[in-house]
Amino acid sequence: MTGRLQDTVALVTGASSGIGEATARSLAAQGAAVAVLGRRRDRLEDLADKVRADGGTAFVVVADITDQRQAAAAVESVVAELGRLDTLVNNAGFMGVGPALDSPLEEWQRMLDVNVQGLLYTTHAALPHLLSAAEDSPRRVADLVNISSTAGRVARPGTAVYNLTKFGVNGFTEALRQEVMQKHLRVSVVEPGTVATELSSHLRDGIRQAIETQIQDIELLHPEDIADAVSYIVTRDRRVAVNEILVRASEQAW
Repeated sequence: MTGRLQDTVALVTGASSGIGEATARSLAAQGAAVAVLGRRRDRLEDLADKVRADGGTAFVVVADITDQRQAAAAVESVVAELGRLDTLVNNAGFMGVGPALDSPLEEWQRMLDVNVQGLLYTTHAALPHLLSAAEDSPRRVADLVNISSTAGRVARPGTAVYNLTKFGVNGFTEALRQEVMQKHLRVSVVEPGTVATELSSHLRDGIRQAIETQIQDIELLHPEDIADAVSYIVTRDRRVAVNEILVRASEQAW
């Protein structure tokens, strides 16, 4: 399989479904060897089989990135197996919504663990390898893409802690971008709007129904729409850095 990412290696977290799965397949279609990371081995193995059937290279990594040791070991296993790391897509996420007064603290903690700590753990482990790839790869550039949300720029009632995590991701992305841009490591953020994924499937019953009512008249984005944005970012020539892409459903106001 040939493409703009030929001879590169990409790691996608939260790859067992939705945006992560679509992104892994999109990067593989561009020629990258893809490491797919998540907690559900069966889903990851199925994804890897699809990538291989299409002529690509895939490596399955089962890990919980909210555990720092597992996150670091996962990154190191990718480099050991595939030889390098040129692209990291921090996609794993957890969304809990509802009035702050009635929200269980466990839900808040889970959002902090996955959306913030997990992203930090994988980023910290990957940075040396990404910087190395930017120096010695034929493309002479590497990419770190964080998947945020419209909730990283628009605060709304019922999403306070989710907003906290996604605003934080946006701020972290921009500060890190400025730190490493002279070394040709591009750091970008993609902010999806309403996407047809499993992200809302775990919401409490009453809240899930309210969300479904809220978006029932919107034609939802597909995971492939966000994967397209990620692929666009990482396939640009090294002289081009796409710092941020906001992708809303065409009928979405927030």
